[in-house]
Amino acid sequence: MRSTVAGVRQWLSKRQIYFFIVPAVVFYVVFKYRPLYFIQIAFRDFRITRPIADSSWVGFTHFTELFQSVDFHQAMLNTVLISFYKLLFGFPAPILLALMLNEIRNDVFLRISQSILYLPHFISWAVLGGIVYSLFSVHNGLINNVIVAFGHEPIYFTGSTDYFRSLLVASDVWKTAGWGTILYLAALARIDTTLYEAAYVDGASKLQRIRHITLPGISSTIVVLFIINVGHLLDVGFEQILVLSNPMVIHVADIIDTYVYRVGLQQGNHSLAAAAGLFKTLIAGVMVFGADRLAKALGHRGII
Repeated sequence: MRSTVAGVRQWLSKRQIYFFIVPAVVFYVVFKYRPLYFIQIAFRDFRITRPIADSSWVGFTHFTELFQSVDFHQAMLNTVLISFYKLLFGFPAPILLALMLNEIRNDVFLRISQSILYLPHFISWAVLGGIVYSLFSVHNGLINNVIVAFGHEPIYFTGSTDYFRSLLVASDVWKTAGWGTILYLAALARIDTTLYEAAYVDGASKLQRIRHITLPGISSTIVVLFIINVGHLLDVGFEQILVLSNPMVIHVADIIDTYVYRVGLQQGNHSLAAAAGLFKTLIAGVMVFGADRLAKALGHRGII
């Protein structure tokens, strides 16, 4: 009894601190946990004109229809390919940028470089999409103007299935890499500088110091962020695809999110769209668990 009373008094003495987490709790309850109620739409014959409770249960009928859909197969393939390319090129990019920024000794140049790298993160895809089209447009685009100046024919980057995925990956790296350096720079700041001094005295080169001191020092951060990135592997970027895609490249641009948008909102088949979204969520959960197990098997700390 006394321990309970002491615990309550301790909580009351720090209640102002606990109040700071209230907005976060409200956000997750309203936007993350409350929507879980609507998962049942994937297992019902739901229509927007009637309540969920009045919709009959159909079991896994919508999942069967989903897996038999050619459009969903193509969307799934595109999602996996684009996600893999973004992970392959986008995940190492902030690490390399952080290592380069960490070697800059001029404070003014460092602040200017960080500001330039962080800026794209704060620009919406609606604006960035316009910038991308201005750069790669087949008519008076900056890139095509350079190509024509060298005597070659202009390339329709935004309308060619051969270049569109590369354009998606490159623009995503441009937008996210700079902001992604923040966590790595924070991890680099924790490394004991005496290790670098001792390695320098022993004759270690800059690359050797990076390999044997810097990378091991931020390895735990790299592993945790890798697991998180694997969990978002199927989140290719709905806004980016919606802004940059067009009918000419829809065969290579259609992903699960745009499939859900098209089937659920445009065609009104909410149950099928909910089944696709639930399938994506389950796959993401399995991938996070697998990446966490792999990290622990390699001797690193996981997140689960």
